Amino acid sequence: MTHYKPYSPEWHRYRNLRDSIESYLNEYVDSDVICGDILDILEDRRTDAENEIGRMTSMIDHLSK
Repeated sequence: MTHYKPYSPEWHRYRNLRDSIESYLNEYVDSDVICGDILDILEDRRTDAENEIGRMTSMIDHLSK
């Protein structure tokens, strides 16, 4: 187990992740569902980042004219 200084940002992140995983496990959610949910969250984050890159690229192009 990783030990972080209590109430540090790392400690909060670890606790949040642990609580989320434990929630899935306590509800006996199938491993495929857990993995699918994690992938969905990461894909949503990637899509948001790609959209932001597109927005910034458009702004740079506009300013460069």
